[in-house]
Amino acid sequence: MLTQVLEFISNPQNSFAAQSLDYIRLCAVAVALAIGIALPLGLLVAQQPLLAFLASNISGLARAIPSLAFLAAALPYLGIGFKPAVIALTVLGIPPILLNTVAGFRGVDPNVIDAARGMGMTAWQILWRIRTPLILPVVAAGVRTAAVQIVATGTLAALIGAGGWGLYILNGIYFFNTAEILAGAVPVALLALLVEVVLAVIQRFVTPRGVRSTYQVASGASSR
Repeated sequence: MLTQVLEFISNPQNSFAAQSLDYIRLCAVAVALAIGIALPLGLLVAQQPLLAFLASNISGLARAIPSLAFLAAALPYLGIGFKPAVIALTVLGIPPILLNTVAGFRGVDPNVIDAARGMGMTAWQILWRIRTPLILPVVAAGVRTAAVQIVATGTLAALIGAGGWGLYILNGIYFFNTAEILAGAVPVALLALLVEVVLAVIQRFVTPRGVRSTYQVASGASSR
């Protein structure tokens, strides 16, 4: 079976390299757009309790909608191809980042903010010097969840003509070709694993050392 998969990948007629670039580009653009939309929106609404409540609940509801529904909803308005797939995957990736941004912002200890104000810091300085370092690990966790979800769901974009590795999975199922299915499924799994590992390292890197130590102490205490 491995030989058949390698033969399929190496066959120029199957355009594996081009489909791989299309899939990676699709996922990368969707993740970038989701971050660009959800992060500033989360920071904006987190400062208003009512807006934060609405954003959290709407985002939670959006996460319950099946991934295929996002793609189907984009089809009548945007047609088929790269653009509707990117929009649908972006919508899919926004809720985890938005939820974590709001939760991280509102989870900062008020005493820390009061102490910063007492030291004469402005609202802008508090945002960038106090809040941002503290919420970055939580936001990074949301980005990590969104990115893995987008990579895993991107195969469905082939249903609306976006191509990529999902095309091999669909064709393989249609023609009962296991080698073609694996040629699409295995790279998706490997990419999702790579994204998970890389973003986990980034999440640890952006976690302030003091906060990281607190987590480690808490983990050790809970294990005992």
